[in-house]
Amino acid sequence: MTTTRTNRLRRPLLAGTTAVAAMAVTAGFMAASPEQATAATGPKLSLVAATGSVTLTSWKEEPGVYLDLGTYLTAEGTPLELKVTRKSYKDPVVVTQTVYEGGKAKAKTLPQGTVKDFSGLPGFAEITLTDKAGKKVVSRTESFCPNNASGRIRPDAPATSKYPESCPTNPFTLGSVWGVEKGWAANTYGGSYTQPVKLAAGTYTARVGVAKKYRDLFGIADKPATVKVTVQERSWEDGNGVSAARSAAAGEHAGHGTAGGHAGHGAAHQAPAAHAGHHGPVKPSQAGAPETSGATPSYNVGHGPLKAAPPALPWALKKQQQAALAGARGADAAGPRTGDATGQTDGSRKAPALVPAAKRPTGKASVPDVPKPDLRSLPAYGITISDGTENIPGKDYLAFSANVWNAGPAQLVVDGFRSPGKAKMDAYQYFYDAKGKQVGYTPTGTMEWDPRPGHVHWHFTDFASYRLLKADKKEAVRSGKEAFCLANTDAVDYTVKNANWHPFNTDLATACGQENSISVREVLDVGSGDTYTQDLPGQSFDITDVPNGTYYIQVLANPAKRLKETDLDNNSALRKVVLGGKPGKRTVTVPAHDLVNAN
Repeated sequence: MTTTRTNRLRRPLLAGTTAVAAMAVTAGFMAASPEQATAATGPKLSLVAATGSVTLTSWKEEPGVYLDLGTYLTAEGTPLELKVTRKSYKDPVVVTQTVYEGGKAKAKTLPQGTVKDFSGLPGFAEITLTDKAGKKVVSRTESFCPNNASGRIRPDAPATSKYPESCPTNPFTLGSVWGVEKGWAANTYGGSYTQPVKLAAGTYTARVGVAKKYRDLFGIADKPATVKVTVQERSWEDGNGVSAARSAAAGEHAGHGTAGGHAGHGAAHQAPAAHAGHHGPVKPSQAGAPETSGATPSYNVGHGPLKAAPPALPWALKKQQQAALAGARGADAAGPRTGDATGQTDGSRKAPALVPAAKRPTGKASVPDVPKPDLRSLPAYGITISDGTENIPGKDYLAFSANVWNAGPAQLVVDGFRSPGKAKMDAYQYFYDAKGKQVGYTPTGTMEWDPRPGHVHWHFTDFASYRLLKADKKEAVRSGKEAFCLANTDAVDYTVKNANWHPFNTDLATACGQENSISVREVLDVGSGDTYTQDLPGQSFDITDVPNGTYYIQVLANPAKRLKETDLDNNSALRKVVLGGKPGKRTVTVPAHDLVNAN
C-alpha cells in the first residue's frame, strides 16, 4: 500500500524513442536450433546497431545521461507479435506469441513469468560501458517494448507497421499487443522505464546484448552490438536559453512516449518530464511534443496541462496505402495475414466515423439492433492529497486520476451541434452496422464549453461521475465534474473484439473543438480509454470537513444511462482509500487493489 502526502503531484511523462535513422544494415541471421520450435514458425530476430557511434548529452539540470544507444531488434520472415493479458486484477499478467503454421496464425503460450506487467520484456537488453582505460563504469539491464520507435530496414518491407505505437503505462491495463513488423526494427532503449546514469564528459565503449533467456526463447543469435559513445555536458542556458533547452529536450531523450520524426526516419523525441501541478509553470522539458508520423510512438498522458502530440495519419488511410503497396508487390510478397474481418484483433480493422457529420441527423431517432459500445471504469489511481494552494487556502483535497474505457465491440460516437447563438450544443449518439454505415442515432444530452485552465474545450455532459463513498458505500462527497471531452489517451485492452490499435483522436487537439465551433465529434474507440489526470480542475474531492477513516473513490461511467451500451451493469469501479492526518496536513493511504499496488 502507499501513503501519500504532497501539495502538488508531479507525474512523469513518458518520452519517445529515437526514430530509426536511415539505417543501412546488413544483418546475418542465425538459424535456430531444432529444439527451438518457435524459430521454425516465428520470426527471425537479430540485434543490430544503427550506427557505430553516438553522442549523448548530459544536462546539468537533469540527473544523468539517458542511454539511447541506437540499437534495434529486427524482425524478418514474419512479425514478432506478443499478446499480453490478465483475466482480472487478481490474476498475473501472461503472454502469448503469434506464430505461423502454413500461413495461419496460432497462439503459443510463453513461460509463466516472462512478463511482469505491460511495460515490456523485463531484463531484455544487457548493457555495459567501459571507459578509455577499459574499466567497466556501467552494467545494467533494461526492459524492451517491441512497440518502441521503429522503422523499416529494407525498401520492400510493409510501408506501415500495424502494431500499436507504445507500451501502455496505465496501472490498470488489461490487455496489450506488442509487435515488430517484418522488415522493421524497434529501438531497444528502455526510455522512461529506466533511469539515467551518471557519466562524466568523455568517450566510452558500449556493449549491448540480448539476455540469454530471450535468445533461447526467440532464437536470437548471441551477437552483441558495440557502439562508441561520446558524452558531452550542456546546460539549458546554452545557446538561445529556454528555446534551446526546449529544442534539446524534444530531441535528445527517448522512451516509450511521444515521439516525432518523419516516416520513421527523424530524430525528434521528448525528454522525460513532469506534469505541472494545478498552477505550475511548464518547464523546458515539458514542451509540447512534435508531430508524429505513424512510424513512431504517439503516447499521450491523458487530459492534462501539457499539449500532446498531434495525431499520426489515420490508420484507415495507412491501411489503404499498405494495401496498394501489397497489391503492387503481389499477394505472395505480403506474407501471412491474420485477416481484416470484423471481430479481428490484429489492428487491421478500419474504424468508421472519424469525420464529423456535416449537419444534424434527420429522420426519426432510433436505436437499431447493431453492435454498441461497452463503457467501463478503471479504479482511480494517482491518488494524493492536495491543498488549495494560493487560490483557496485552508482547503484539503483528495485528488485522483480516472479513466473510462470502451470494451466494445463498437465505437462510442457522439456529435454535438450548436444552434447559432446558443451556449450549449445538442448531443447525439450514432450507431453503425458491421460495414461502418450509419444506421441510427439518438439524442443523448448536451455539450458545454469549459473555459477553465487545463480544459478550454467542449465537454460532453454526464459521461461519468466521481463520488467519494463512506465505508458503508453511501455517498459522502460528489465531484462537480460530470462533463468530459472524449479522447483515446490510454490503450486499456487491445485484445478485445474489434480493438483499434491506431485510434484517431488520441489527444485533445483532434476532438474537443474551439470556443467558436459550430459542431464537434468525440469518439472513444474500442480498446481505448480516456484518462483525466489528478492535476485538472474537478479531479478531486473537497475533504476539508470529511472525517478520517476508510472510503472508496467511485468512478461511474454513464451515470444517467443516456448513452446506449451493450451492458449497463459494469460501469462502476471502486478504489479503497484511508484518510488520516490533521486539517492542513491530511494524508491518504492507498491499499493495493488485488495485485495492482499503485496509488
